[in-house]
Amino acid sequence: MTQGLLQWSPCHQYLSLSFTIPTTKHTQLPLSISATLEPATSTQQHLTARERRQLRNERRESKAGTNWKEQVEEKLLEKPTKKFANWKEELNINNLAREGPQWWIVKVSRLKGQETAQLIARLLARNYPHIDFKVYAPAIHERKKLKNGTYSVKPKPLFPGCVFIRCVLDKEIHDFIRECDGVGGFVGALVGNTKRQITRPRPVSEFDMEAIFRQAKEEQQKAEQAFEQDQQEAALNDGLNSDDAVKSTGDSKPKRRSRKTLDPLINGSSKGKNEKLVPGSSVRVVSGTFAEYVGSLKKLNRRTKKATVGFTLFGKESLVDLDVSEIVSETT
Repeated sequence: MTQGLLQWSPCHQYLSLSFTIPTTKHTQLPLSISATLEPATSTQQHLTARERRQLRNERRESKAGTNWKEQVEEKLLEKPTKKFANWKEELNINNLAREGPQWWIVKVSRLKGQETAQLIARLLARNYPHIDFKVYAPAIHERKKLKNGTYSVKPKPLFPGCVFIRCVLDKEIHDFIRECDGVGGFVGALVGNTKRQITRPRPVSEFDMEAIFRQAKEEQQKAEQAFEQDQQEAALNDGLNSDDAVKSTGDSKPKRRSRKTLDPLINGSSKGKNEKLVPGSSVRVVSGTFAEYVGSLKKLNRRTKKATVGFTLFGKESLVDLDVSEIVSETT
């Protein structure tokens, strides 16, 4: 019984393998198997195992287009780490107290945000005097001058519907704040599963709060500058209006003339003057309270000897009832 033989050819051009299967009574002819391998290049024959591994990795990266190691590392980084052992621990709000004092956002009414913030501060100070907390509702205090000369200060919320609270938040404080009037809950993310879900409050970073403080300060400075500019413009307008009023009063004063020209005895009989009185004509008052004033005759009643004269005073026309004997026709 012959055994299998393995023959190695020293030639570098090909590799030949030959096997001989032993013959039995059921096999009549011997069977042989041979294999031929292509020769490797001269450069690869002298490479070490480390260099060949580097070449293999380069070919792999060139086929994929990107580095497969980087893809694996990115997937590992994107995979979030589990902070809680199970879903029940994630729903426990008492775990928020481990983070220490943080800034939290409470949703309130957009119209009564300031009132709700004051209410939360009073209730926390009354029911939990041992805890340290801060309630901050950023607003711009706008000043306006009223018609009666007084000033009104009205707060304008910078973030309507939001109130910031800094405290160590646990379930007891969380539920107490939620039960206050005007509070709609905390700003956060929905956590849990199909069995139970809650809104877990999300804290605000210190960097974001510093930006909010800085923005509120800048907006307040802009509002004060705008108020000062409005005051300066109003002062200039008042000065111009007062000058115009002085000019109008000076123009409305009647022209005084000498007594010689005003005396009816010198100029002629008053009867001739009265005959020329016609509604719409210009007349002059010769006696009484409105002496020396010139106006326009509006109405004339010869039976009662009453006349209605219109005078221009301070830019407005005023009607006065006088006796016919007190007025004469003004000649141009």
